[in-house]
Amino acid sequence: MKHARRLFLLLLSVWSLFLAADSAAPGQAVLLEISGAIGPATSDYIHRGLDKARARNAAIVILRIDTPGGLDIAMRKINQDILGSPLPVAGYVAPSGARAASAGTYILYASHVAAMAPGTSLGAATPVQIGGVPDPGKSEPVKKDAKDKGDKEPKGDTMTRKVTNDAVAYIRSLAQLRGRNVAWAERAVREAVSLPAEEAVQLKVVDLMARDVDDLLARIDGRQVEVDGRAQILKTKGLAVSLIAPDWRSRLLAVITDPNIAYILMLLGIYGLFFELWNPGFVLPGVVGGICLLLALFAFQVLPVSYAGLALILLGIAFMITEAFVPSFGALGIGGVIAFVAGSILLLDTEVPGFGISYWLIGSVALVSAAFFLTVVSLALKARRRRIVSGSEELIGASGVALEGFKHEGRVRIHSEDWNARTRAPLTAGQKVRVTGREGLTLLVEPQPKED
Repeated sequence: MKHARRLFLLLLSVWSLFLAADSAAPGQAVLLEISGAIGPATSDYIHRGLDKARARNAAIVILRIDTPGGLDIAMRKINQDILGSPLPVAGYVAPSGARAASAGTYILYASHVAAMAPGTSLGAATPVQIGGVPDPGKSEPVKKDAKDKGDKEPKGDTMTRKVTNDAVAYIRSLAQLRGRNVAWAERAVREAVSLPAEEAVQLKVVDLMARDVDDLLARIDGRQVEVDGRAQILKTKGLAVSLIAPDWRSRLLAVITDPNIAYILMLLGIYGLFFELWNPGFVLPGVVGGICLLLALFAFQVLPVSYAGLALILLGIAFMITEAFVPSFGALGIGGVIAFVAGSILLLDTEVPGFGISYWLIGSVALVSAAFFLTVVSLALKARRRRIVSGSEELIGASGVALEGFKHEGRVRIHSEDWNARTRAPLTAGQKVRVTGREGLTLLVEPQPKED
């Protein structure tokens, strides 16, 4: 009994140590990194990272930012997590040379504390989407009377104004919530302006500059922030920093939501299922194709996909597959390649850097597909010109020999087979004959000319 009690206490102690190793001690700072284009994988990583920080009872969460921007929907999900976080969140643009452009500017404005390292920048927050907001430098010129009236409305079509005004209202609300420069925030959206770190501090766009994470924790110590509707004094000086790296789920999501990878997965899935249906029983193409297609569909679910582009891709593949079964001398194949290329270009409904399909990839796949189906067409044309080598049609024109002499009906040997034959010219035994037709199981023959 004593041994069992000691074993239980030992196991309890080991379990406690395991839990302690997985959780940060109260007062630690948790570091999350936003690098590269912001997409679904980034928002998932930040959401899970904030949950882990709360579970670890961290004192503060630091978002180290270096991004050219990203998808609007992913940025808004990150900001929702920041605004609803029970822990203070510090946005920190670092290291030197980093930037918080476009979506990164919105995230910095949403953070409870906004900081930048020397040599960094932020801004250029004009929303970009396909067929939507044009390049601010290419917008229509503002008329003189509009300038006199202080007209700040963006020039362009109705959708441009709607998207821009929505982005302006959103970033203004974040600036007002955090007590930062509202006017510059609006300029960052309407005029796509940017700021270096020093000027950002002077204009109160961000709160402070810090050389590194430890310097940041020292500088914000004692600062009062409003977290989840209540005032909180930060006690951050000397805190240990714990980095939470993306786990396997976030890394997998980052891979499959890369537009080029999702595009390849979709094509592998479609062609894999096609070959499985063409050759039932192979199994492997169907299994691989099904997995790839499901992964691609999941990726497209969280990416801004144009359904018109997807429909064109499927139509193009259908045309090219039909060409393989019903040769149309290239009409279906060429039309399929054109539809496939057009759909691939239109597939993603965004112009955000890092979320487009490479034209080189589209061109390579289109060329391979075109080469394959041109090969199919050329083989079909060659097969059409080739002499028939089997079936009843092959007997017409075949040479043989008469097995007996006869004037009208008798026996002949064609291709080592004995046939009943009918002729209009008398034949002698052993005379060479040529088949001119067929009536049931009787061949129509004639004497073969000597010159043949």
